[in-house]
Amino acid sequence: MNQIGTIYCVGRNYVRHAEELNNDVPESPLLFTKPSHSYTRANGADIYLPGERGDVHYEAELVLQIGKPYKKGITVDEIVDQMAIGIDFTLRDVQSDLKKKGHPWLLAKGFPNSAVLSRFITFPGVEECRKRSFSLTINGKQVQKGNIQELIFDLQTLLDYCASHVGLQQGDLIFTGTPEGVGAVSNNDHFCLQWGEDNLGECTIKL
Repeated sequence: MNQIGTIYCVGRNYVRHAEELNNDVPESPLLFTKPSHSYTRANGADIYLPGERGDVHYEAELVLQIGKPYKKGITVDEIVDQMAIGIDFTLRDVQSDLKKKGHPWLLAKGFPNSAVLSRFITFPGVEECRKRSFSLTINGKQVQKGNIQELIFDLQTLLDYCASHVGLQQGDLIFTGTPEGVGAVSNNDHFCLQWGEDNLGECTIKL
């Protein structure tokens, strides 16, 4: 894969996830970023997270990699070269405090190892992605399952919105949103990230 650029994340892009956290469904994509050094791989190794800062929640997502600079009118199939399954780890207690104060979410979303990614695979195209779901299994139990058909803002909308408001370049990543089923991580939880029946990555969490 190319060198990691900007990591864009889309919040509240599945209705049931917004509802499970008692959040309003957004009228336009809710964007935030993670530092590039928050990136790490789910390659079977242990991943260390700051459990001393309160609850750490998992949020599994389909992740797109931008393969070329954006030009107006370009389609998802033309610009996305690879995809992965990722986890947007969130310090939920920290985020709740930041939201009460009206502050940005960076401290809750941008800590080291907060952007976990499976191995990348060739992007099969939007229509093929509609035929398969991604999922997260923890300790052998499926806890999240999502499909892009359920997105509030579809992949083309996300692509154009990111490009027009903040720009897109080769190597940028877009975490497209998490379905319902998010929850707190426990020490020694074993995570498996799946695309259909294929296991694309796994890791063990250490708090």
